[in-house]
Amino acid sequence: MTTSTQPEPELAADGMPRGQAVLDALVDLLDLEQLEVNLFRGVSPPHSPTRVFGGQVAAQALVAAGRTVPDDREVHSLHAYFIRPGDPRVPIVYEAERVRDGRSFTTRRVLAIQHGEAIFSLSASFQLPQDGLEHSVPAPTDVPPPLSLPDLGERVAAGKGVGWMSQIPRPLDMRFVTEPVWSPDRPGATDAPTQVWMRADGSLPDDRLLHVCLLTYASDLTLLGSVIARHDRQEVQMASLDHAMWFHRPFRADEWMLYSCHSPTATGSRGLATGRFTTEDGTLIATTVQEGLVRVPRK
Repeated sequence: MTTSTQPEPELAADGMPRGQAVLDALVDLLDLEQLEVNLFRGVSPPHSPTRVFGGQVAAQALVAAGRTVPDDREVHSLHAYFIRPGDPRVPIVYEAERVRDGRSFTTRRVLAIQHGEAIFSLSASFQLPQDGLEHSVPAPTDVPPPLSLPDLGERVAAGKGVGWMSQIPRPLDMRFVTEPVWSPDRPGATDAPTQVWMRADGSLPDDRLLHVCLLTYASDLTLLGSVIARHDRQEVQMASLDHAMWFHRPFRADEWMLYSCHSPTATGSRGLATGRFTTEDGTLIATTVQEGLVRVPRK
């Protein structure tokens, strides 16, 4: 009897797994099991925090929606609500509803269910590619190139904090332009956007839906932190309440993208965050908006 072994994952400078093997594990995580027509099942990685990462459930729900759509239609927007914390110890069932199949647009709704209750809902719209008007905002300026910045492992090895990301495998190569909000070296409250370069830490197949779902996963990593960046404090309770994305142009998630995030307002224990993904040549490829719970602990 022979046994097959998986290749050992590459280790970052701080000894945490990274590289192609870790990226492949995330790709496998997004390859949902189909239980029945319009019904899918996903799982969480073995090394998970106490609740399911929001970017994971959003990406898996988008996979479920995309599996019911013709290949010639690409997702252009999604709108989602985080209803209950997800339990990483049990599978998540995704129920897709085929709302409409039009000549140009296709609409889907997906409900994520655990323990018989909805934990997440998503609406996504897909479009047949069409020509039209073209314009975009100017690209960010004075941003250092990604390879001139340390990756997460190098930051930890140098004694710079990366928060909860220091305890989990890293399928994304992330290079912070501005100090993250959990870093003790950040200069304090600022109105400037938070910026981080990121890309899949390896190569991905030519699957357009997969690249969009990887970007959806990545979009939830640092977006809400821009609310904290406006204040000179770190001790807050945060949780995503809703999430929206618009995908403007084709892209590859295994090529460098700059994620620039800014919070225009916070009130009522809620903070609003907006984000823009641009390619290395400055092309705007996606826009994100999220509102989250940002609660100051009681004394």
